[in-house]
Amino acid sequence: MQRGILRYAGIGAAFAAGVVVGPLVAAWAQEGGRAETYRLLNLFGDVFERVRAEYVEPVNDRDAIENAIQGMLSSLDPHSSYLNQRSFRDMQTQTRGEFGGLGIEVTQEGGYIKVISPIDETPAARAGVRPGDFITHLNGTSVQGLTLQEAVDQMRGQRGTQIKLTIRRQGAERPIELTLTRDVIRPQVVRFRLEDGNLGYVRVTSFNEQTEVGLRRAVQQLKQQAQGGLKGLVLDLRNNPGGLLDQAVQVTDDFLTQGEIVSTRARRTEDAQRWNAKPGDIADGLPIVVLINSGSASASEIVAGALQDHRRAVVVGVKSFGKGSVQTVMPVPGNGAIRLTTARYYTPSGRSIQGTGIEPDIEVLATREETRAAQAPRDREADLRRSLRNETQAETRAPIPPPPLNLPAGLVERVMRQPAEGAPAFDPTKPETDHQLQQALILLRGMASAPSGGQR
Repeated sequence: MQRGILRYAGIGAAFAAGVVVGPLVAAWAQEGGRAETYRLLNLFGDVFERVRAEYVEPVNDRDAIENAIQGMLSSLDPHSSYLNQRSFRDMQTQTRGEFGGLGIEVTQEGGYIKVISPIDETPAARAGVRPGDFITHLNGTSVQGLTLQEAVDQMRGQRGTQIKLTIRRQGAERPIELTLTRDVIRPQVVRFRLEDGNLGYVRVTSFNEQTEVGLRRAVQQLKQQAQGGLKGLVLDLRNNPGGLLDQAVQVTDDFLTQGEIVSTRARRTEDAQRWNAKPGDIADGLPIVVLINSGSASASEIVAGALQDHRRAVVVGVKSFGKGSVQTVMPVPGNGAIRLTTARYYTPSGRSIQGTGIEPDIEVLATREETRAAQAPRDREADLRRSLRNETQAETRAPIPPPPLNLPAGLVERVMRQPAEGAPAFDPTKPETDHQLQQALILLRGMASAPSGGQR
């Protein structure tokens, strides 16, 4: 990986004033005789000059050109975009594991800002912002007409300053008004605790530069704290929007001793890449249950898909988001960076989850209401405008599905698909109200008590 280039598995403009246009266009025209390209670039220059000269108010050249670049990139797919210098610095800070703002992962849909997931223990999470919420107004002003980056810039700010969000939520009769106080966001990307004295619970909230180190530390401390030794592990990837590709690879490698982790296929065949596991399993072969939901995206799906294909873990929950593309962040010297979709990724069995997601081995719903919601379309990658198509669906050779589960007899039947009537509402401070986690623990106890210590 080139220095300064980041790869994510989590979303002709500089030709102004005749300085770059002439030589660049001439070179392109000579290389292959692209007369049409030459004509279109001249068209861009003509429109740009007409805007500068005739628009009712003076136009800032940099803003106009950066907006043109943004328009070109955002028209490709939902995850390609232009990052100006400020946004690029913010992204680098976030990748390192610290940034300022509200603590919320968002995308854009229908002109509004859609919440992918609030980050744990941040102003957004504490205020009750939920995945699937639509932010319609910021400080009383509609977000219609704003680019995603412009809306994000408005939500960021100095610690202690406030912003009012107007939210449209499915099932709510009227808009929800929330006033949030910005803070320095230092998300604890890996949190852990013991359940029942010897079952480990590890929640991974995103994949930044601290994730794999945090995971190793968590597993090591769980081993030391467990009464009579650690017997199994729940890896919670729910509402994890993804992040750095190399971190997803390293986290998966922590639990596999051999075999493929993930592969990527780009536009050119020679750019395809493949990552394989190295010997060593930090969980020492203990049974693992992975929790996913519709907010589990990209890097989370790489981890879940690889562990599922190798039958190193049983995947529980509901179908994931379905983002099967990789974005490369390419710095533009002195002018920020472009985030460009450069490849699709595939699980070890050859599955592309683009637009389809990871199907859990055992579906477990979070609430009884989710049963009714399952009858209606869910908001996932396939619902986003201009999302990439899934190429494997058109291939004649179907990908190899994961091997069948081979669990102790009757264990799957003990897992309840949905909460019982009258079950208490989910409270993040009370694990006993988390139905999906409780069912994962039932499954894990059964796997740990089997003669083989797991699947047979």
